Amino acid sequence: MPPVLTAFATSPDRGQGLARDMRVRWALEELGVAYDVQLLSFAEMKQPAHLARNPFGQIPTWQEGERVLFESGAIVLHLAEQHPGLLPGDPDARMRAIMWVFAALSTVEPPIVERSMAWVLEREQPWYAQRLVILDERVHARLSQLSAALGDAPWLDGDFSAGDLMMVSVLLRLKSSGIVDAYPRLAAYVTRATQRPAYQRAFAAQLAVFQNG
Repeated sequence: MPPVLTAFATSPDRGQGLARDMRVRWALEELGVAYDVQLLSFAEMKQPAHLARNPFGQIPTWQEGERVLFESGAIVLHLAEQHPGLLPGDPDARMRAIMWVFAALSTVEPPIVERSMAWVLEREQPWYAQRLVILDERVHARLSQLSAALGDAPWLDGDFSAGDLMMVSVLLRLKSSGIVDAYPRLAAYVTRATQRPAYQRAFAAQLAVFQNG
């Protein structure tokens, strides 16, 4: 049996490709790995069957036989270790690609998620506008640093890697804000990545779930 990826039956991003299962779908398409998808409702995500896979009741999870993983970054790294295409062969370059995966999730994503959650949960509050200024400053600081690190290179370190896949997935969370457009290098970087055939296939697969839901 093919391995199984769990994903939202009704994605809160309304088919924009921002749900975290998209990161795994993209990696699978880059690597050419066959897989099945199990769609879960929000209620099913909190049931014992899914909590046995992910104690936090979230998606995605990944199951290969008896092996079960959760957290998109861990799943992508596992896949990249098992199949050639997303990690360099050179040991030093390999560790740098892994470093960028952690940078995407631990350094760049937190202020972006904080900003987006503030819009969801706090935008009706009288102090939201003032708070948004602070949140935007934090996001711009990270994007300025990332743009400088990328420079004029097409990818973060050599060829496209798991590090780029995760970093672009994080930057796409800012798509509706237009913030990335203020950084031409990063905007071009995101465009290059999302024009990759593997990304397009993954996006189409996730969009189909929303359209058929």
